[in-house]
Amino acid sequence: MIAAGSLDRRVQFLRAQNIDDGLQTLKGGFAAYGTPVWAGKTPLSDGERFRADSIMREMSVRFVVRYSAFTAGITGSDRVTCEGVTYAIGGIKEIGRRIGFEMTASEVTP
Repeated sequence: MIAAGSLDRRVQFLRAQNIDDGLQTLKGGFAAYGTPVWAGKTPLSDGERFRADSIMREMSVRFVVRYSAFTAGITGSDRVTCEGVTYAIGGIKEIGRRIGFEMTASEVTP
């Protein structure tokens, strides 16, 4: 069970918009996807950062969100914005059976 008090941040998910020019489909910029949801945000420990170095050098935070039909559709190619900072989702892990999701993410430099 995820304690309600631990979900103390509002996050907005972003999804890449495809641009169809008639000849091909290109990836466009990211736009808001769905409505903001409550999430918990935790910085990764130094040990986790060290172990993640070979996979994702910039991995910096972990977000926890409750399970819903909407959050079940979030993928690793989406992004999340929290407190004005945009993060690329590096990995998603389900917590329990339809309890929530844990997402590791790295800050995106503009």
